[in-house]
Amino acid sequence: MNEKYYLTTAIAYASGKPHFGNTYEAIMADSVARYRRARGYDVFMCTGTDEHGQKIENLAAKADITPKAYVDNVAGQIRGLWDKMNTSYDFFIRTTDEQHEKAVAKIFNRFYKQGDIYKGYYEGWYCTPCESFFTDTQAEGGKCPDCGRPVTQAKEEAYFFKMSKYADRLMKHIEDHPEFIEPESRKKEMVNNFLKAGLQDLCVSRTSFTWGIPVDFDPKHVTYVWLDALTNYITAIGYDPDKTYEEQSEHFRKYWPADVHIIGKDILRFHTIYWPIFLMALDLPLPKKVFGHPWFNFGMDKMSKSKGNVIYADQLADHFGVDAVRYYALSEMPYGSDGSITYESVIKRYNGDLVNTLGNLVKRTLDMQKKYFDKKVLAPTESGDAIDAELKTACVEAYENAIAHMDSFHIADAAADIMKMLSRANKYIDETTPWTLAKGEAQKDRLATVLYNLL
Repeated sequence: MNEKYYLTTAIAYASGKPHFGNTYEAIMADSVARYRRARGYDVFMCTGTDEHGQKIENLAAKADITPKAYVDNVAGQIRGLWDKMNTSYDFFIRTTDEQHEKAVAKIFNRFYKQGDIYKGYYEGWYCTPCESFFTDTQAEGGKCPDCGRPVTQAKEEAYFFKMSKYADRLMKHIEDHPEFIEPESRKKEMVNNFLKAGLQDLCVSRTSFTWGIPVDFDPKHVTYVWLDALTNYITAIGYDPDKTYEEQSEHFRKYWPADVHIIGKDILRFHTIYWPIFLMALDLPLPKKVFGHPWFNFGMDKMSKSKGNVIYADQLADHFGVDAVRYYALSEMPYGSDGSITYESVIKRYNGDLVNTLGNLVKRTLDMQKKYFDKKVLAPTESGDAIDAELKTACVEAYENAIAHMDSFHIADAAADIMKMLSRANKYIDETTPWTLAKGEAQKDRLATVLYNLL
């Protein structure tokens, strides 16, 4: 049986249409999935939508429709966009799916019975768009430290998860598995800013809104965002909270633990601290890797609908085609620092890489094969020379480097490896001058070899 490879994106919040920066994640994860399939792995790629919470309840009320009708519409848009971008996901989960909601309710009950969850009160500054509470220090000037919008004072009854109970165990796991959080710079940030500073218990229920998964034994509470959203990675592959790991379905045991969660750097804390602790409490293995990718900025600024500097992938695809948009996303995002997109940079890369380097190579090669050999490909009949050897070396190096870069999630570097190879092939045309070789019958074998190498 082929080795399995389970990868996930973060699930997109179903409040509105995702911009190019959000869509990048689906495209990047898909490139990894396609690469692994090409290497012979049995790949399972999961993506989907996060559909509960106060923000969605408010948006639905504003639109004068039910929250379910609201998320049905937005989830359809998100899935349609992922489909338009040719993402080859194997499962699209929605947190309103019946099997997910049932599993989350059971997980909440299990944590409560285990003594991991207790009832208390939350008092502090609350940001509705981010669905997060903040202390006085964090919400300096009455603004959310994450999005900059105004926060409001809130106090309500809530259940809390005892994060500190598992903190030492998580710290040891991170120390024993250096590959668990990547890039390295993000790992230091998580350990120093959160684990070493001391973990606060996590609010896991709310009473101030109703659009969420009810807590069975205390129905005025609904399950709060992260306990609901993060568990999608196991419910999507059939996790049953009533069973031990050994008793789970064959499908679940085959794919869990996940090989990688591909997420945005802004939600790394939830995936590298809260999520592993939830899994420890469930007595499940931890994912092998959490990769926090950078953001796509609009030029030098963070994309923001309120600023009006948002670019959408489907609109770009209408002008440049889906493959060109995918290529731009993959080739333009650095490994560890934010990428940039402007209409000018898309046009420049489209013309430079896809038209001049790739398109030019394909057109020249095929035109000459058609013109000189009537589309027939002849096997090389002579051993070639140093120039041929250089081209072959460039191809082998590109292959080896691209594999190393894809394995380590340096996607843009893998794209650059391929472009370097194509540039070398264009140079080979200029060095061998097939149009000169075509002038004499004596050089026909050499011409056939040159075109064979290019093909």
